[in-house]
Amino acid sequence: MAHVRKTTHSRKTAVRGKTSARRRAKRAAPKRWSQRVTKESDALDLKRGVFMLTSPKKIATSLKRSAEHSSRRKTGAYRSALSMLTFYINRAGTTLPKSQRTRLERAKVELKRAFGRE
Repeated sequence: MAHVRKTTHSRKTAVRGKTSARRRAKRAAPKRWSQRVTKESDALDLKRGVFMLTSPKKIATSLKRSAEHSSRRKTGAYRSALSMLTFYINRAGTTLPKSQRTRLERAKVELKRAFGRE
C-alpha cells in the first residue's frame, strides 16, 4: 500500500502568498494608464509639454527630434512620432478643446512634411 503524504498547504497557496507580498511592495501605479504610457512608453522620450505648443510646425519638429534621438523606439522614427501624436489625440477624446484638436491634426500634416512623406 502506497503512502500518501498530506501537506497543510499546497504549492499554489505558497506561490500566491509570495505574489501578493510582492504586489504590496510595489509603489502605486498612476491613476491613468494613458499617462503612464506617455511617460514610460518605448515609443519616444517626449519633451515635456510638446502637445501644448501653439504651432503645429513646432509640435511636429519636437516630435521628429524626439523620435530620431530616442533609443527606446522599436519602429521607424516617423511611425513612432505619428503613433504618439495619434495616441494623444485619441486618449484625450471629447475633453480635448476643438482648437487644440485642430492644431494637433495640422501637426500630423506637418509631421509628414518634416519626414518627406507628403
